[in-house]
Amino acid sequence: MRHRQGKKRETGFSDARPRPEVASVNAAGADAMAQLYKSSAELSRFICIYPAYINNKKTIAEGRRIPVEKAVPNPTCAEIEDVCKVAGLTACTENKMFPREWNRDVQFRGRVRVQLKKEDGSPLLAQFPTRKSVMLYIAEMIPRLKTRTQKAGGGEQSVQQGEGSKKGKKKKK
Repeated sequence: MRHRQGKKRETGFSDARPRPEVASVNAAGADAMAQLYKSSAELSRFICIYPAYINNKKTIAEGRRIPVEKAVPNPTCAEIEDVCKVAGLTACTENKMFPREWNRDVQFRGRVRVQLKKEDGSPLLAQFPTRKSVMLYIAEMIPRLKTRTQKAGGGEQSVQQGEGSKKGKKKKK
């Protein structure tokens, strides 16, 4: 048998290898997220919130993480991001898919990364010490958004008009 002598093979990975850039839905968010975290230590300060976590149409097996009474019907990533930014949290939308989501439509895509902790590990805001507190706050605030209240008001009028047109038509024999 021959034994190789001389050069040693390098099998270990370097800790200094670059991390891949995060794909983001909005361009401003991509720049912010790229600057906010470059290493896994910085990444651990952010939590992921998928819309399925706070969707009252989902079961626990399908990914809901808060009680049905407090959850929201069909939240979107844009709504979650808006609520987080108004609350003072750093948030960014990413174009990722929830693994348990069977529907691959664009409206069901996306997740929101939210900064929960500072560099020293303490909460960024005192009112949000845990990820569950952030999710409950988001679920409480989404129904109060202007887009939700305007949709509800406009939808009722169109339903009433639709019912009126159906009453006028009679079935021919």
